[in-house]
Amino acid sequence: MSAVNTKVSGIAGRYATALFELASDAKQVDAVASDLATIKTSMEDCADLARLVRSPLVSRDDQERAILAVLEKLGTSDLVRRFVGTVAQNRRLFALADMIGAFGQLLAAARGEVVAKVISAKKLTVKQMEALTKELKSSIGSDVAIEADVDSSLIGGLVVKVGSRMVDSSIRTKLQNLKFAMKGVG
Repeated sequence: MSAVNTKVSGIAGRYATALFELASDAKQVDAVASDLATIKTSMEDCADLARLVRSPLVSRDDQERAILAVLEKLGTSDLVRRFVGTVAQNRRLFALADMIGAFGQLLAAARGEVVAKVISAKKLTVKQMEALTKELKSSIGSDVAIEADVDSSLIGGLVVKVGSRMVDSSIRTKLQNLKFAMKGVG
């Protein structure tokens, strides 16, 4: 499982590639992916954790101690704790969410999956995610890994991005289109 042909760049890409290679060598890719998903969810659900990760005001040592304590409570693996500790020591925690996303891209490429970014007005249920995965798989013709985000400004519906293609069926966009159409009426 090499991540050589997958395009991830910048700080997040370099760190994610390093973690992916470490996890591959240790045969812990799935465990690391699970831990990273837990961290991502925790950062989305806890404003204090998100602030800790992004804040330049917290000292390097305090930031490292705090994030490692959180990871210990979350029950993450030693490999993930050491990785995040290194990220904290290098003052790169602000890019942790992007690193998690880049790791997901590398994992999807290694599995032969296509990454679909889905933005919804509310968090999708497991049943909705399964139905969406099934529909995307039949449309694209290959396995699909979904990166789900929430944007309440969509009001309802979904925005789905797969590669350079995007389908926007959000209510916000439909209302904007209606507004433009009504301006032409007169």
